Amino acid sequence: MNATSQLTASAADVARRMRVPLYEDEPTTLVEMFLRAAEGHRKPDALNYKCEGKWVSISSERMIERARAIALGLYSLGVRHGDRVGLLSQNCPEWTLCDAGSLFAGAIDVPIYSTQTPSQVSYILQDSGTRVLFIQNREAFERVREAIRDCKALEYVVFFDAEGMEEGGDQMALVDLEARGRVMMKEQPALITELERSAQPEDLATIIYTSGTTGEPKGVMLTHSNIVSNLIDSSSHLSFGEADVALSVLPLSHVLERLAMYMYIHHGMSVYYAESLEKVGENFREVRPSVFVGVPRLYEKIYQRIKERAASEGKMKAAILAWAVAVGKLYARHELNHQPVPRLLSFKNRLAQRLVFSKWREGVGGRVRLFVSGGAALSEEIGYIFAGARLPIVQGYGLTETSPVISAGTLEDNRIGTVGRPIRNVEVRIADDGEIETRGPNVMLGYYNKPEETRAVFTEDGWFKTGDIGTLDEDGFLRITDRKKELFKTSGGKYIAPQPIEQLIKGSRFVNQVVLVGNERKFPAALIVPDWEQLQSYVQLKGLDARTPAELIKQPRIINLFERQVNAYTKDLAQFEKVKRIALLDRELTIEGGELTPTLKVKRRVVDEKYKDLIDRLYEEAEKGNG
Repeated sequence: MNATSQLTASAADVARRMRVPLYEDEPTTLVEMFLRAAEGHRKPDALNYKCEGKWVSISSERMIERARAIALGLYSLGVRHGDRVGLLSQNCPEWTLCDAGSLFAGAIDVPIYSTQTPSQVSYILQDSGTRVLFIQNREAFERVREAIRDCKALEYVVFFDAEGMEEGGDQMALVDLEARGRVMMKEQPALITELERSAQPEDLATIIYTSGTTGEPKGVMLTHSNIVSNLIDSSSHLSFGEADVALSVLPLSHVLERLAMYMYIHHGMSVYYAESLEKVGENFREVRPSVFVGVPRLYEKIYQRIKERAASEGKMKAAILAWAVAVGKLYARHELNHQPVPRLLSFKNRLAQRLVFSKWREGVGGRVRLFVSGGAALSEEIGYIFAGARLPIVQGYGLTETSPVISAGTLEDNRIGTVGRPIRNVEVRIADDGEIETRGPNVMLGYYNKPEETRAVFTEDGWFKTGDIGTLDEDGFLRITDRKKELFKTSGGKYIAPQPIEQLIKGSRFVNQVVLVGNERKFPAALIVPDWEQLQSYVQLKGLDARTPAELIKQPRIINLFERQVNAYTKDLAQFEKVKRIALLDRELTIEGGELTPTLKVKRRVVDEKYKDLIDRLYEEAEKGNG
């Protein structure tokens, strides 16, 4: 059955009403986008990856050649218009090439995070009816092999890296699939053009399963028109151009990085695939990008490493860093709020730039003109710190269901604390309960195989309900307050939004991660992962004996330090919002541990379950009146 037919009639009507014509002289499908970009830019280094210690380039022409070979290779396996093709791999050029090849073949691709559990992979493959699965290597296949054995629709597994692959049967190497495609190209030279021309704006391009922080994954159905309209309308905000160089780090399975990749290709930029999160710093210095798209946690980690380095070089370096950051933030506040800068502050800022921030810019290659943040709320603290360092972060907002961008800031009017204004052709309104609602050509068709869930997220008059709480100011700038589902109610009946409180607490240099808890309890409490470098410096200063994280979190003086920090950073909160108890965790929340999504958002339900005993103990101690 064609995926679009899974929609209820009413949801399909809503989707049709929300689509608007695209623009003259712009691509209307992703297939057109790839072909026009390659023809118009002819980049010798369109896609770049690291191989045996050296960067290797793939030209625009070669990109299209390989995408066409993959498309015809899929056709030779029986893949036809509307069939589903899965992609399970970390970022690499093959991901982009197979994405393009699937689209050229008229297939609907289904990206899968490499960090998802075998059972989640099985669910996605079965729910989507995936016929062909592209997978990175033998190791990735063995991890999910048993779980996907019963996926009845799955016919072929195609390996990017064929080393150790079993010969024959339903497994093949990507190079062999491309070889089949090239043979078909010779036998039927008109076929690829026929396939490319058959792509229509209303065709489904992809089904993206939301990783979510709660519940079963839902397959978001996005058309070519959804994504291309968002690509074009977002571009007007970010001023990307052919001279730009991008470093790709976020998983391409995530819609934000996927759209960013399309934007890079559309604008003729050179794209470099980062080797890994651990090597991002090294890759920054090698690639020297001008543009970088990340999530807040990545920017927090960059700043955290800067602080750790300063702390390791002694008290003087740490003090100079703290002074420069304070000066830079104050200067940025004046500048971004269009206020006159006092002469003394201007002098201090020039000194801070020369002594400290110039080294930050060198550390990310020296050419960054724009950082983009999405996927979660960026703390104002981090926003002002980076702006003060002349490394501006522009924040955007959206969801998988909106292809994804709803709003975005600009360098020209970067209002930190907001996510900018709605992009062209996208409308936003605030419901009576504070929920953000939106409509535009970027809004999904619906959830695959889930008509009831689809109906539930649209209003009667056709607006998509985002699930986020926010406000629009008089100038049209959107501010996100929290996720509607993440609001919790104390036993006294007061509603609390955890994210703003967590952002306040993260203002402390001693705090690495924090999760607020307290649903149906008398008051909120906080689970905190310390910044170990900062804490070790404090321990040395105070002459404490504790050494390991497990020892540190039990030290009464350390616990008292964090209690004082939390109180200081949340002093302006209402009484019912104030954190009354804290617990320190001796290890970071991670994707591997199951506490974070692949885009580094906290899975609150998982944290609540994993640390249930600790949380219960916090409230039991409070009941007894201890502390």
